[in-house]
Amino acid sequence: MDITLLAVASFIGSLVTAALGVGGGAFLIVVMAEFLAPLVLIPLHGLVQMASNAGRAWLTRDAIDWTLVNAFLAGGVVASFVGGLGLQTLSGDVINWAIAIFILYTCWGKVPSVGLSDSVIGRVAGGFVTTFATMFAGVTGPLVASWLRTSKMDKFYYTANFSTCMTLQHGLKILVFSYAGFSFFQWAGLLGVMVLTGFIGTKVGLKLLGVLPEKGFKLFFKVLLTLLALRLIYRLITA
Repeated sequence: MDITLLAVASFIGSLVTAALGVGGGAFLIVVMAEFLAPLVLIPLHGLVQMASNAGRAWLTRDAIDWTLVNAFLAGGVVASFVGGLGLQTLSGDVINWAIAIFILYTCWGKVPSVGLSDSVIGRVAGGFVTTFATMFAGVTGPLVASWLRTSKMDKFYYTANFSTCMTLQHGLKILVFSYAGFSFFQWAGLLGVMVLTGFIGTKVGLKLLGVLPEKGFKLFFKVLLTLLALRLIYRLITA
């Protein structure tokens, strides 16, 4: 039953990100937090999200701006090294609190719009800040979106470059956790199922790109994420 629920969550998360541009990763991580310990949650979520984003990046590869992506990656490489130094000091409760608070903030707070596409410095800074944050909170899609999105981008171009940046960012996180000693192999069965359902969700979501009533669906999804984040906080307080 747990595997089935996680597989469905992976499908929904990928579908939402593909169709709306962002939000699916936050949904997936807060659902996974119901079943997995925090120090297992972050790397497993990263691998599933990397596969999901890689699928979207491949399906939209003709619209990838490699100049933008490579600058983002440069900042991410530096951040992964710095963030990796602090992994050993983290406790599980700190990670869960970071996840819950981050989700609530991105749902209802004001995410700064920096404009990653405007300059090389902005692109590198976006890669550094968001990759550092993903080591501890796991869900930095809204931050990457705030750096990336500009009025000049159509939805297809945005999806291609957002997915590519997120693929590389999660890939860096996986390398750091692997170096720190985390064993992905023992979770291969669960990961395989979630990657498969995530790819199917991506295919379905891309079909719905520009079709879903975006405003109403985003509000519904915000409320759902808020309830899940509050449930996580309640568990932390009563544990």
